This record gives sequence, C-alpha cells and structure tokens, in this order.
Amino acid sequence: MSKRPTIAEVKQRLLEETSIDNKWLEDLYHDERKGVQVALKQYEKRQQEQARIHQHILQLRQKEKILHQEGYQLIAGVDEVGRGPLAGPVVAGAMILPADMPEAYFNDSKQLSHAKRQSLVADIEKYAISYAVAGQSAQIIDQVNILEATKQAMTLALKRLTSTPDYVLIDAVHLDSISHLPQESIIKGDATVYSIAAASIYAKEKRDELMAQYAEQYPGYGFEHNAGYGTKEHLEGLKKYGPCPIHRCSFAPVKAYL
Repeated sequence: MSKRPTIAEVKQRLLEETSIDNKWLEDLYHDERKGVQVALKQYEKRQQEQARIHQHILQLRQKEKILHQEGYQLIAGVDEVGRGPLAGPVVAGAMILPADMPEAYFNDSKQLSHAKRQSLVADIEKYAISYAVAGQSAQIIDQVNILEATKQAMTLALKRLTSTPDYVLIDAVHLDSISHLPQESIIKGDATVYSIAAASIYAKEKRDELMAQYAEQYPGYGFEHNAGYGTKEHLEGLKKYGPCPIHRCSFAPVKAYL
C-alpha cells in the first residue's frame, strides 16, 4: 500500500502541475482530511478561472480569426494611450501578432496592474511578428489638437513596423493617412479585439516609463504616479510651480496657470 501524500504535497502538486492524473484526483475527493478538501476547492476555483480566461481569449481573437480565414496574413492592431492627461505625449502602439501565438491574456490595459502589463509586454516582445510605438509631444498636441496628434502617432507607429500589414484594426479612429490599406475602426477595440488590446498594453507601459523619466526631469507634479493625468497631486504642483515644458497648454486646467 502506497504512502498517502501529506497535505502540503497535495497542495504543491495541485498548484504546480498543469496536467493532473484523473485517478489521483478522484482519490483526493475521497480523502477525509479537511486540508485536502480545501486544496481541492482552491484547485477547482483556479480551473474555473483558467477556463473563463481561455474563453475570453477566444472571443478577443475572433476578429483576427475571421480575417485570417479571409486570407489576410499580417493583421495589425493599433491603439493609443494618453489622450486625457494634462502633460506628456500621446503614444500609439501598433503590432502584428501571429495566428498561432500562445495564449496571453491581453485585455483592456486600464484594468491590469503594472506587474501584469510588464509580463504581457514580455510576451509581446517574445512572440509578436512586429511591434512599435510612436508619440506626439505636448507641443504638437497644442498645435494640431489631440485627435489629430493621436492619428499622427498611430500613423507613425504603423510606419515603424518591420512588416507591412495587409489589414489594420484601429481603436475608434479612421486613418486617412493609410487609405491604401484596408482598415477597420472598432469602438472599444482595446476591450474586444486581441491585437488592439495588446497594442494598448504595450503603448501604456512605454508611456508610463517615459513619464517616470520626466518625473525626474520635472519633479513636483507626481508624473511617476499619475502619468500626467489631472490628479490632486498634479494640480497642486501646477499651482505651486506653474506649467513645465511637457504640459499641454491648450488644455483648460493648464491654461489657468499660464
């Protein structure tokens, strides 16, 4: 008769192994120890969450799947971050993901932690066919308005891709600058389309890194915490120091301190 595993051994195996033997699992359900039953409930909860994430990833990938079936091979997703802040550039991300890319849970970047976004950026840089970011400065935003600056950043990000896409999926914006390419504007694309969600995550991480660098150059506004958005700390800094060179002077809260 084989020795019964300890509760710690059961927990470790349920946590670490990706494929659990059905007979071993069935034996656990007949194990009267409370610690084993608690570990099983935690295991079931993790399995249910993984199944939910898998289904959501399949939904996010549906648009690209249809386009691949129609014969498109290099499908680029494009999104921007930083339209709302009072300071810093607007930054666009563009990327082409392979159809057979291992599952990574790209979702609306605003719903993810910094650590999770960093992990997903590593997946992008490992698996993507091509990826790029581009930004337009506060000065350009003031000159041409935030929407036009956003479009310029998106166009530049697409031009920086090492592979030319044959179809472009864009979050909420139509780009006249790439009229030679088939494109589709998708409202809330960062929450519904896989490659757009990935582009949003990549752009946000790169913009946050840039704003942390600006925080060292222009202290007192909390850019490392707020990424240029109009938080209490930022507004207090504006009141105390006035606008710095990366502030958007055409935005109303900044105008008051010019």
